[in-house]
Amino acid sequence: MEEETEQKNHAQTAASGEKVSDEVPAEEETVSELDELRQSYDDLNDRYLRLAADFENFKKRNARDTENRISYAIEQFAVEILEIVDNLERALASDDARLREGLEQIHKFMVSTLQKRGIEPIECIDKPFDPASHEAIAYVPSDVDEGIVIDDIFRGYRMNDKVIRCAKVAVSQGKNKEE
Repeated sequence: MEEETEQKNHAQTAASGEKVSDEVPAEEETVSELDELRQSYDDLNDRYLRLAADFENFKKRNARDTENRISYAIEQFAVEILEIVDNLERALASDDARLREGLEQIHKFMVSTLQKRGIEPIECIDKPFDPASHEAIAYVPSDVDEGIVIDDIFRGYRMNDKVIRCAKVAVSQGKNKEE
């Protein structure tokens, strides 16, 4: 009798134009989709957490490597400076006749050490005043045109085209107008 009832319902459904199928009920399908979405969410969340942890490790490793490179560079520069200190101590221990010669050699060695690191003096005498690389500490009358550097009081330095210390200079006011 149940089969007849089921066949009648099937026939009525077919007559009304509804689709007849042997599919899983909609409720079970929704639960299955929900489980798939949860699994997908868990997978994506796990990937995100791993990626975030990897990025944090990368940042820490990069900071440590940068610190090591800086420390190594300072160490190498210190070794070169210590050679200069040794030379100064030898010059101070020598007699006065050879002191000047020793100091000149030390100066040459120091300049070459700085040049190896890309540090060079700023040439400024007889050149126009440049506020980007000069600091005027005196403005004096002279026979030179106005605005020209006439004295280099403290030498300035550049490192790879970047000014690391401005030159402290005296700048000409121009010819004395009282004459």
